[in-house]
Amino acid sequence: MSRDFAKKGRAPARRTSSTNSATPPWVWFIAGLVLGAFAASLYFIKNPATEPAPKEEPKPKVTENKTPKPRFDFYKLLQESETIVPASETINEEKPAQDQATEYILQVGSFPSADDADKLRAQLILINLDAHIETVEIRKGEIWHRVVVGPFATQTALTSARSQLVNNQYNALVLKRAKTK
Repeated sequence: MSRDFAKKGRAPARRTSSTNSATPPWVWFIAGLVLGAFAASLYFIKNPATEPAPKEEPKPKVTENKTPKPRFDFYKLLQESETIVPASETINEEKPAQDQATEYILQVGSFPSADDADKLRAQLILINLDAHIETVEIRKGEIWHRVVVGPFATQTALTSARSQLVNNQYNALVLKRAKTK
């Protein structure tokens, strides 16, 4: 009993009609966005956003600094004991420095550490200058070590030593002070 399925009547396919009343979902999405924007604009028109008044920040309390300000007595002490000689002042070349009551020296550096002063003195000795270290107490317990070159007998010796320092990139102060014995 064989059956012939080829001639069997088929049920007609269900076709949706073009007059379907269902709306696509993207239309609903667009309509929701438009309605939301309209509702938001109505809300902001009725309740305008006002900027809050800026709050006055409390002024920071000034706390007294209990650390004492540093005192710079070094400059006063230096002015009392030595005088910086301007470059235009000359020493009388005919008279040796021994006849005068003052002497001229070149101060190349001043250090709180004796090791630093000794290193600079060694560098100056290597460039053929007669350098030595003077230890000075600035305040009670505060000791500085000055590296000086000189004293010089004539203006030419002073100028020669100063130019030699400048050529080797050392800055030096010309100091005039009472003659030490």
